Amino acid sequence: MKRRIFVKNAGIISTAVILRPGIVFGTKANTAIRMGIIGCGGRGTAVISAMSRYTNISIVAMADIFDDQLQNALVKFNKLNADKGFAEIQTSNIYQGSKAYLKLLENKAVDAVLISSPCYTHPGFLAAAVAAGKHAYCEKPAAIDVQGCKEMESTGKKINGKLSVAIGFEIRQATPYIDMIRRIHDGAIGDIVSADLYYFSSGVPLKPYRDIPNDEARIRNHFHFLELSGGILVDQGIHMLDVCNWALGEHPAEAVGTGGLKQGPPFGNAWNNYQVLYKYPGGVHMSMHSTQSGPVFGDVCARFIGTKGIAEAHYNQGVFINAESKWDSGVVRGEATPEQVASGAFLSSLYNADENKVKSFIQSIETGNYLNEIQQGTESTLTAILGRNAAEANKKITWDEMRLSDEKIDPKLNLSQFDKK
Repeated sequence: MKRRIFVKNAGIISTAVILRPGIVFGTKANTAIRMGIIGCGGRGTAVISAMSRYTNISIVAMADIFDDQLQNALVKFNKLNADKGFAEIQTSNIYQGSKAYLKLLENKAVDAVLISSPCYTHPGFLAAAVAAGKHAYCEKPAAIDVQGCKEMESTGKKINGKLSVAIGFEIRQATPYIDMIRRIHDGAIGDIVSADLYYFSSGVPLKPYRDIPNDEARIRNHFHFLELSGGILVDQGIHMLDVCNWALGEHPAEAVGTGGLKQGPPFGNAWNNYQVLYKYPGGVHMSMHSTQSGPVFGDVCARFIGTKGIAEAHYNQGVFINAESKWDSGVVRGEATPEQVASGAFLSSLYNADENKVKSFIQSIETGNYLNEIQQGTESTLTAILGRNAAEANKKITWDEMRLSDEKIDPKLNLSQFDKK
């Protein structure tokens, strides 16, 4: 049976169970979760493709502010549906413009939505999805500012066990990380003394930005603008901060940092490097380095130093523990040999992260064991915001000071200009 959620008002959600015609026959098409996608760029396409590959979904609706994004994605989405024997997306279910997301959410044929639009939209879009009674998979970060995080927390409290909401921190579904964190919690490295994190990424190429409206140029290059993406620590480095909060079981108490924009692209204002020192309750100190620059991707690592040993997790350099009882996840460390490639050895610690994440979300809907990942996602987002704000203010900021600031970042966009007349 398929659950459809109806809203009595913005704060009260009730459920009614409806048997869809033909579902009693148990066919794949009749039991598929009907997905809508809001934001049809590269990340959204990757996530919806994983959902289609690993779960029983049919893509029935799509929304984006730009028509070319919709048309480019439509070809890919229709192929995903065709490969599974599902129908193409109806033209009436393709929504363009500043209110496209609302039109999609009004569509009663949509069971669940993927929110993969630029980060500044996440709080408002997720709140609207929950109010419309839709299950939602929202990409990280939860927001770009403190007010946005508080709005997400408020949305989380309204779900009341009636909907599934996942936040896109897929590393928590990666088997090597799960195994390492479990061993840390079981005492494999003793008491954690300190942690070192880094995310050394190559630069993000600029998309064409000349000879088009400035707002359009900024949106198409939103990763380069703090008021649209939150900056690299909030949008990218956040993955390692989430791992640290997971390992320590709490959020930091304060942060101090530095950074800047050096040798950056000619269009954009987001810093391309941060160096932040965090202090957690109990006196555990952590350093975070986040850089996005140049043509070469570096390394991504979370390293935890304990009284009995060291636990270390890299994207492409292995996941292991050096202690009295050594442990290795089996992920190849460094460049793989031909023999390792031939044997099917895991070359990345994230080899099953996307698959597990989308399965977890869709299966929660199918079984009625609903997820609510908003609190965890918001806490990790606030951790990144704390570090960013401390670095940009060049002073120590505590967790409580950050929350009391009620920071609100205005994207300063005129979105109605993109509506078709």
